Amino acid sequence: MPEFKDIETAALEARKAELAELATTDVEERSLEELTAFAEEMKAINAEIEARKNAEAERRAMAAEIIKGAGEVKAEAPEEPSESRKATEMEIRNSKEYIDAYSEYIRTGDDRECRTLLSENGTNGTVAVPELVYDIVKTAWERNGIISRVKKAYLKGNLKVNFEISASGATTHAEGAEVSEESLVLGTVNMIPANIKKWIGVTDEIIDLRGEAFLRYIYGELAYQIAKKAAEDLIDKIIACGTVGTTTAVGVPVHTSTTVNVGLVAQAIGKLSDEAEDPVVIMNKQTWSAFKAAQAANGYNYDPFEGLPVVFSNHLTAFSAATTGVTYAIVGDLANGALMNFPAGQDIKINFDDKTLATSDINRVIGRMFVASAPIANNAFVKIVH
Repeated sequence: MPEFKDIETAALEARKAELAELATTDVEERSLEELTAFAEEMKAINAEIEARKNAEAERRAMAAEIIKGAGEVKAEAPEEPSESRKATEMEIRNSKEYIDAYSEYIRTGDDRECRTLLSENGTNGTVAVPELVYDIVKTAWERNGIISRVKKAYLKGNLKVNFEISASGATTHAEGAEVSEESLVLGTVNMIPANIKKWIGVTDEIIDLRGEAFLRYIYGELAYQIAKKAAEDLIDKIIACGTVGTTTAVGVPVHTSTTVNVGLVAQAIGKLSDEAEDPVVIMNKQTWSAFKAAQAANGYNYDPFEGLPVVFSNHLTAFSAATTGVTYAIVGDLANGALMNFPAGQDIKINFDDKTLATSDINRVIGRMFVASAPIANNAFVKIVH
C-alpha cells in the first residue's frame, strides 16, 4: 500500500473515487483478496484525510489563541459570500462533498456535516436528500410495469375516494321538456397507508464504498424491492374484489377458463367498462409462454393479447399451477382504474443497524415507505381465473 503523506488531498479524493468505481465494476469477477485490498486502502486514505483535517483545525485554533493573547492584532472576519456567489441548495445537494456527507449520515445517523454544508451557504441547514437519491428511487418506480402506469397522489393521512356503482347516462334534451334527475349510486374506497419495509444485509466491503457508490447500491436495491412489493399489494387488492361493486369496494368481473386460448383476452376485454380506455394484460411469465404456445398452435395468425401491452408479474399464479378459482391473469386499465397515495412522498426512509449482526460482519439497512393503493373504478379490471 503506498504512503499518503506526500500525496495532495485532491489526489487522495480522486483515488477514493477510483476505488469506489473499481469495487462496483465487474465485482462478481473480483477475488475477496482484491476487494479486501481496496477496503484497506480506502480506510487508510480516509484516515490520512481525517488526520489532515484535525491538524488544520489545531493550527487554526493555535493561531486564534496567539492573536487573542496579543490583544492588539485582530483576525479579519471572513468575507461573507455575495448573493451571486452563494451556492443554491440544489447545487450543494448535488456536490460530491454533500453526497459523501449524506452517505455518512445514512451509515451513522449523524447529520451534523450535512447541516453544516447547507447552513454555510445560506440555507436553513435542514438535511435534504441528494438529487442522486431522488433519481434512483424515481427510476425504480418507472421501471416497474405496474407502478409506472398507476395514477398517483401525495395527500396526507387516509384518503377516501368515491366511485360510481351505477348512474343514468346523459340525455338529449328537447327545449321545454323536463330534464330527468340523475339516478346515481356511489361507493367509497378508504385508502389507508401501509408501511412497506425491506431490510438488506451488506458486508463491510460494501459499507467501505462510501459516497455515491454506497448510495447507489443501498437505494437501488431498496427502491426496487419496495416498488415490487407495492405492485404486488395492488394485485392482491384487485384479486380480493368481488364481481359486483359495493359501498366499500369496486366490482371486478371474472372470466373463467380452464384452458389458454387465443380468444381469451378478447373475451375478458368484453367485460370492461367504457372508462377502461387503455387496458393492459398482467400475467406471470410462464402464463405468457402458455399464450404464445396457443398462438403457435393457431399458426401465428392471431395475436392472443389483442395488441395490448403485457405487464409481467410473477406474483400472479402461473396458469400451469392455477387451481379452481385462482386468478392467473388480469386485464384492465391501471391508469384510470387504480390509485396509489404517498402521504410522506416517494422518499425512502432508512435506518442503519451495525450491531445486530456484527459478529457476522453484516450491517442491516432497513428501508421503509408509506403507500396506500386500491382499485378505484367499477369494472376497470377483469380477472381471468381457472
